[in-house]
Amino acid sequence: MASVSTIEWTEMTWNPVTGCHKLSQGCKHCYAERMARRLHLMGSARYANEFTPTLHWDLVDQPRSWQKPRTVFVNSMSDLFQVDVPLEFIAKVFETMAATPQHTYQVLTKRSDRLLKLAKHLPWPENVWMGVSVEDARVKQRVKDLQRVPAKVRFLSCEPLIGPLAKLPLKGIHWVIVGGESGPGARPMDPDWVEDIHHQCQAAGTLFFFKQWGGVHKHLTGRILHGRTYDDMPARAATA
Repeated sequence: MASVSTIEWTEMTWNPVTGCHKLSQGCKHCYAERMARRLHLMGSARYANEFTPTLHWDLVDQPRSWQKPRTVFVNSMSDLFQVDVPLEFIAKVFETMAATPQHTYQVLTKRSDRLLKLAKHLPWPENVWMGVSVEDARVKQRVKDLQRVPAKVRFLSCEPLIGPLAKLPLKGIHWVIVGGESGPGARPMDPDWVEDIHHQCQAAGTLFFFKQWGGVHKHLTGRILHGRTYDDMPARAATA
């Protein structure tokens, strides 16, 4: 199951796993859960289990059929490192990513502890970018876990940013995405939180991407900061 994405920092999504369990406050208004419920009501076979974690073994090799290079967000509808996903399955996903160096894969998790535990069992080719979600100071440990993972590109998704993130440990972090929460019940994001992260990235030489201000109607608030957009991203891995 793959589809073109409207997410500003990727081109498409690939979901060999669907469904997840909520872990922290960043999960409170999960967009993937809302979408899964909608797809379930529409009769989508992939969402017969609604948002219960489900492995789609038949999709693990899907990227091998894509010839044109693509930037791919892996499991936008789930979390590859949740405990419901066995190492065998995760390893197969990584095997596919390693075997398709023409594509750039963006993997994002909130389960940084399990990521760190399993990292030594996985290949880490240049085309796999590994990130963690960091919504507020309560989960900053995720950054320290990520720093110990041998990915060639490490990134943070500070979205939904629901609290300040002072003194982020940015050594070895190549990219930071910042965005406000959007949709029903969206919690406000203080502009000072954004400014502080931007300044930290400038000081550390870390690439900064501002995704959105968010809100119930995010199209009204846009993504302009300082009169411009911030779209910095790491360079894609070179392929032969």
